[in-house]
Amino acid sequence: MILYDSPIFGPVHSRRLGISLGINLLPADGKWCSFDCIYCECGLNKDSKATAALPTKEAVGEKLREKLEALKKEGIVPDVLTFAGNGEPTLHPDFPDIVKEVIRVRNEYCPSAKISILSNSTRVTDAKVREALMLLDNPIMKLDTVDASYIEHVDRPVGQYDVRKIIEGLKAMQGQCIIQTMFMKGRDANDLTEDYLQPYLACLKEINPRSVMIYTIDRATPVEGLEKASHEEMDAVAERIRALGLICTVSY
Repeated sequence: MILYDSPIFGPVHSRRLGISLGINLLPADGKWCSFDCIYCECGLNKDSKATAALPTKEAVGEKLREKLEALKKEGIVPDVLTFAGNGEPTLHPDFPDIVKEVIRVRNEYCPSAKISILSNSTRVTDAKVREALMLLDNPIMKLDTVDASYIEHVDRPVGQYDVRKIIEGLKAMQGQCIIQTMFMKGRDANDLTEDYLQPYLACLKEINPRSVMIYTIDRATPVEGLEKASHEEMDAVAERIRALGLICTVSY
């Protein structure tokens, strides 16, 4: 289980994003998420319940300024500021206003840095959240599969979840989103088979994202028995995505 400081943590060296300064809009003492993924590095929801208060917009802005000032003295400029942390960032009720505050601070201290988010996409159907997501340089949105039974087994949504509505929300981002997909094997969780891949590829074509990031397990998982997808399997999926005319990057 990995938990992150709130509201600012890092910088960390991301295999996909470079030097990333994290922005955790959730409590530092536990996980708060609308998914309960069996592969989540933060552990399962039941094992890490948050009790601390959410950081305010003012606290996020202040702590971000302090951290960027400290990094400047060390000669470090982050490549990216990333909304991530102990669950789903868009669950914060002031997410749209916090996005605008982070953009202001970025423009003041490190205008070359991109602003990203690692989101599970569960709130992309909310117009105000979606508008805020579209202000970001890299809105990285999860879509592990389009199969409802697989989603229930692997991503395990908390509350109601309709993958078709999520797809419509991603389409409404008008090609600005980056789709992020986990591929893995084991525990009846193999999304590399044709039954899952063909509908997934069809939806990628429908969403028409700016690009697609595919990745596999990199750290210990809270549920045992999960396996990394091989380089060959990942490369084969990437080629099929590229054949749709989409940019695809792979993290092994």
